[in-house]
Amino acid sequence: MTTAPTSVLERSVYGAIEAAGYLGLRPDRVRAWLDGYDRAGTAYPPVVRHAHTGSDIVTWGEFVELGYLREYRRTGVPLQKLRPVIEALRHQYATPYPLATARPFVMGRELVLELQEQHELPAAIAIVVRSGPTVALTAEVRRFFHKVEFDTTGSDGAARRLRPAGPASPVVIDPLVRFGRPSVAGVATGRLWELHDAGESIRVAPVVAP
Repeated sequence: MTTAPTSVLERSVYGAIEAAGYLGLRPDRVRAWLDGYDRAGTAYPPVVRHAHTGSDIVTWGEFVELGYLREYRRTGVPLQKLRPVIEALRHQYATPYPLATARPFVMGRELVLELQEQHELPAAIAIVVRSGPTVALTAEVRRFFHKVEFDTTGSDGAARRLRPAGPASPVVIDPLVRFGRPSVAGVATGRLWELHDAGESIRVAPVVAP
């Protein structure tokens, strides 16, 4: 019997506090997006997970989707309103992490637009917009998309690494390198800081943005 390989998106990489630190988010916000929350007697469902699990462990797919939501953190629109669209994309693409794959952003834009309209998604947290005869990514989604390197050889186009400071940054977060800790050319940023603090000169080759 052959066992199907586990997607990198399923890989457990961080605790919620560590994930929040890497993304520049408050831990309580990360937990709310991951697992939902209660306020004034009302239960709000999770955005990233299909259902509440109570787990503080963050998978790589969840981490990437948290990075996606981060781009909308100042809109003032509750991100729970994204949930119906994400749920529909989960079903369409048969993955719990549709926003951690390239499909909605590359070949699935028309579908995303249809789902947005069907679920009356507020414009402030839209994924795509109609731009003349084409469907384009919103500014928030473009910022996210340019930070992520997707696997162009895989059928699902899963996110394989993230540049949290932008495409020109040498700092990379890769779940298969340094246990997912930020690194530069395979060297953990924490180690580079130790070397710098010890008086050693640190030189990093410039990154050419894709």
